[in-house]
Parts: sequence; C-alpha cells; structure tokens
Amino acid sequence: MTLQQAPATYPDRLAALRRELDRRNLSGFVIPRADQHQGEYVPPCAQRLGWLTGFTGSAGAAVVLHDKAAIFVDGRYTLQVRGEVDIELFAPLHLTEHPPQRWLGEVLAKGDRLGFDPWLHTHDQVQTLTNACERSGAALVPCPDNPLDTVWGDRPAPPASPVAAHPDGFAGRSSAAKRSDIAAELTRERLDAAVLSAPESVAWLLNIRADDVAFTPLPLCFAILQADGSVDLFLDPGRIAPEVAAAWGDGVRVAEPAQFEAALRLLGRGGKRVRLDSASAPFQVWETLRMAGARVEAGADPCALPRACKNPVEMAGTRAAHHRDGTAMVRFLAWLESATRHGTVDEMAAADALEGFRRGGEHFRGLSFPTISGAGANGAIVHYHSTPKTNRPLAAGELYLVDSGAQYLDGTTDITRTVLIGSTAPAEARRRFTLVLKGHIALARAIFPAGTSGSQLDALARQPLWSEGLDYDHGTGHGVGSFLSVHEGPQRISKVGNSVALKPGMILSNEPGYYKTGAYGIRIENLVLVTPQTAPAGAERDLLGFETLTLAPIDRALVAADLLDAGEREWLNAYHARVRDNIMPRLAEPAERNWLDRATAAL
Repeated sequence: MTLQQAPATYPDRLAALRRELDRRNLSGFVIPRADQHQGEYVPPCAQRLGWLTGFTGSAGAAVVLHDKAAIFVDGRYTLQVRGEVDIELFAPLHLTEHPPQRWLGEVLAKGDRLGFDPWLHTHDQVQTLTNACERSGAALVPCPDNPLDTVWGDRPAPPASPVAAHPDGFAGRSSAAKRSDIAAELTRERLDAAVLSAPESVAWLLNIRADDVAFTPLPLCFAILQADGSVDLFLDPGRIAPEVAAAWGDGVRVAEPAQFEAALRLLGRGGKRVRLDSASAPFQVWETLRMAGARVEAGADPCALPRACKNPVEMAGTRAAHHRDGTAMVRFLAWLESATRHGTVDEMAAADALEGFRRGGEHFRGLSFPTISGAGANGAIVHYHSTPKTNRPLAAGELYLVDSGAQYLDGTTDITRTVLIGSTAPAEARRRFTLVLKGHIALARAIFPAGTSGSQLDALARQPLWSEGLDYDHGTGHGVGSFLSVHEGPQRISKVGNSVALKPGMILSNEPGYYKTGAYGIRIENLVLVTPQTAPAGAERDLLGFETLTLAPIDRALVAADLLDAGEREWLNAYHARVRDNIMPRLAEPAERNWLDRATAAL
C-alpha cells in the first residue's frame, strides 16, 4: 500500500484491516496499546491502537472481528474514550469489569481464528487469550507479521535518537558496579542469564538515556545480562556516542536489533537457565527461547527492585529537583491567581505557562508526561488532555485541576494541585476536597513495619471518602524513577493486590482524588520517599514512613478547616511552613513572595 493509498478515516482503516484479516483467513485480531516493551509511552510507529481508533489514552486494547469490534479502557478513560472514538465502530467496554477475554467468550464461535502479534503481548496475556478462545472452540493464532502494519501505509519510521551517557554524578553508581551486583544475584539463583525487555532497566543498568519516546528518556532496546556481568545490547551501534562505549569497556557488546532472536536461540542451544519477567517480556521471546531448548524461568526483572531503591546520590538529586520544581509551581500558581483575576486564562494557556516556568530550571530536560489541565467538568476526566476542541476557560467559582511533572537530570517530578478560581468555593466541592486532603494526610503520616506493601496502605487514603460513600477509580500511588519513567514499578499503592514490600529509597506518589462527572475533579498529589523511622522503645519490628518531596502549597481556600482534626491541621501547617522556608529564598519577585506568604499561612 502506498502513502497515497493509506486509509484516511477511521471507518476506512477498520475496513482495510478487516480485508487484510480475510486475506489471512483470520476471524479477528487483537490490537493492544502496548509496543514490544509494554511501556506507557510508545513511539509513533507503534501507536497502532490510536491509528485504528483515535483513542489517545495510555492504556487500552481493541479487538476487531468481521462484524463487530470493541475497545477496552480502564476507569481513567471511560469518559475520554467516548469523546475520541466512534462508538458505532467500537463498543466501549471497561477493561476490568468487562475485559477482552470475557467479551471474546461472548462473541467468538467454534472454529474462529483470532490473530495476535506475539511481540506485543506477554506470556500471561497470551495465556488469558488462549483460555478465552478455547472456551469458545476458537483458536488463538500468532501472526508472523502484524496485519495492521500492512494496511498502515504511512506508518512512521522506528525511533533512532542518539544514546548518551547518564553521568555517575547523577546515577550514583557506575554501570560496572551495577552489572556486577545483578550478575552476582543471578549466580546466587543459579541462572545463566536474564533477558531485559524493559528499556528503563537497560537504561538504568548501563547508565544511558535517549529520546526514543516522549516524556521518558529511554532507548527502546533489548539486552541479555550474562551471569559473568557482561551484557549483550541490541541497539543500532551507530546511535551510541563514543564516550558511552568507552565507559562500558569490554563488558558490553552491541549488536543490531535484528540479531536479537539469533542470540536467544543461542541461549537455547546451550540449555541455559534464563530469567524472563512475566510482566513485560514479549511472548515471542518466551517461545524463541523455549523452542531452542532454554530452561526459561519466570521471575521479576532483576533490575526492577534495585532500580526502584534510589541510592544516596539519587535521593539527594530528587530532593534538589523538587526544590526547583516547587519554585516553578509556586511561580505558576501566583501567576495563575493574578491572571485569572485580571483576564481570561484557558486550559491550554495555563499548561503552556507552567511549562514556561519549569524551563528556566537547572537540569530541565522536558515534561515527564503531558500536562493534565482541566477546568470545571474537564477536571473530572482523570487523564484529560486539553485540545483546541475541548479547551475551556478557567471560570470564577470553578475548580481547576493541574497534574504535571518534569524530567531533570537529577530527578523526575509529578504533582497535582486543585485550585479554586475566584474567591467563592461551592460548599460540596470544599467538603470533598477536604475529605481527599484528609486521606492524603493519613497516607503521608503513615508509619508501618518493614515488609508492608502499598496495597496494605491504600485504604488509609480512601477511608475519609469511603465514610461518606465516595471513592475514586484509580490507584493511590505509583512508583517514580530517577530521570526515568514517571510511572515505575514494581512498587505501587492501590486496591489491586501488590505484594512488593516498600523499601527505603523507593519514591511513590500520594494522590487520592474525587471526580464528579460533569462538574469538577479533585486530586492532591505529592511524591514521597520511603525512609527508615526511629522505632519507639519496645518496638519489635523496624519501621518505615514517608518523607514528602513535593514542595507547593495546597489551596487553603478549598479546605474546610472544621473537618480537620488537630493532627491533620498540624500536618498541613507544618507542610506549608516547610514549603515557605524552602521556596521563599528562591523567589525574587515581591508579588510571588507575597503570594507564597499568603498561600502558606497557618490555618
């Protein structure tokens, strides 16, 4: 198909895909949002779900059959999907309440052949799809190449950004030291190698960064870590700066990506014991190793936990980054109050202004995700993205939710503030903002024994809302990287079971919220660092708690002070005093200093 023949509209694209499926004798095809690495952000060449449906969210999937199709999104996107996708073409379904495997069980017939791309699904995902097909008497069929790519005539080229070193002065440890530590762990577990399919693990292990995807400084690549500490990296050698290769020495061998499968087969012919992360490794990697004779062992990515536990240099770096980010946020909030009082500001203009304040900060390298800038009803769309079509003015008497973050060489930030535009807050919104704040404070003040997981803490943030029959349909906290992904595992705080114990050095978000469809959204988000706590006399377990990293005022105009108990009031006043003490010396403009003084006054 030539560039000129590429289907122009979504109905045309869907029809073209169906014709290609007919040609391949397939009854249907699964289109995940993910790329080969299961990352949150995918390059333009891998945005297949968006190309086919128009959906721009960061998680989802579609299934196309001959006469019907569905798109599956989670609770963050149930409103957004209806605004972006033609629901006459794709029935919108909840990813967890009505998942693809359930829908397939309802619509597949005996003898149907459902195709999938084995590079875009994990082993666990394929097993789930296989079970759904077998229950209907259908077959799940791996495709040697992706049929959607065949009809995507103007598909962009793969990314090829330069790969640069992430200096030890920011990373805190050399690549050689990291490789030695992880290799020793493989040896202790009697493993011969581990396949690294998560680019953030490769970037962390080799102290490299690149710009293959938006918002996250990653090189998209695979690597094999051998038990002797050497690494086979599958990445175009021409992309790697000479100083990077020199720093690695002989411990890192670089090969073209096309040689990856041959390297997997070589491991298999040697009967090697190989670790694969069941959460991220492509099914094709599993099958190639298994069929070649390797002894494949499912387990956690060996880099994930040490990457999550920041070293002292990284912890110092993220504190410094949050001081700069907090300064930008305070300057923005002061500007916002003045600008909305004296004129009209819309969502897109506000987001642009905030980015402008951040750009002046030392070590700034870009945003860590697209800014969520939602006024009034748009704030109720959890992962809302303002466009010229949806852009709203920030009107007096409404709530404005801004969720944003930045990438700095020494840290990654993520903050949400909900602010009142004008001076009069709706009583209901004020009460519910305070319930969210009470949950935020409860989590921020939590002290817990070592070995506790985030899922065991999640209810602390929800309890004030639960007590009034309210809740929110997203996790309470996600892990955050160090000049890496703003959403980084394995740790998280959520209802969904997560057995990963929180450990010192882990960074997470604390972001309870509340969303009233068609009216407003509320979220209060700070990043926190897991730190050891001094145990009281008689304690029988080591204790951990959180250090709040984010430094920006919480809107006092939305706080119903009578709903706070003495401890909550004390926490908020102490937090605001800390914000004032740390940020005030960084402000030169009298108007900004005056605003911060008012915004951090004690209740």
